[in-house]
Amino acid sequence: MSDLVPPPDPRLRLRVVFGDGAMVGPGKADLLDLIRTTGSISAAGRAMGMSYKRAWGLVEELNAAFRAPLVASVRGGAQGGGARLTPEGEAVLAHYRAIEAKAAEAGAADIAAIRAMLRDIPGGK
Repeated sequence: MSDLVPPPDPRLRLRVVFGDGAMVGPGKADLLDLIRTTGSISAAGRAMGMSYKRAWGLVEELNAAFRAPLVASVRGGAQGGGARLTPEGEAVLAHYRAIEAKAAEAGAADIAAIRAMLRDIPGGK
């Protein structure tokens, strides 16, 4: 049995950078996805291995960059806090994921060609 391990499946990571410095990329998209799933900025940040402060900072960047906020939050208290994507947040996330899917589909043959050119790595290291 060979000790050669095939390289992991390639990932395509896209950032959409707008002229004014606003940017949506894989990290912010994943954060939005997790806020939608968990209902919490804190839980979404933890799931991504980042502090609440970092997660909140990214949410503030996103909310400031768009005409309408992408995330709405409610402060904690007796009932606990929470966060949800606004309709604009849902739309931005859906558009970003569509761009990712289209780019992956369009580039699949080229990605496979590049992968075929990779050196075999003994022991998968």
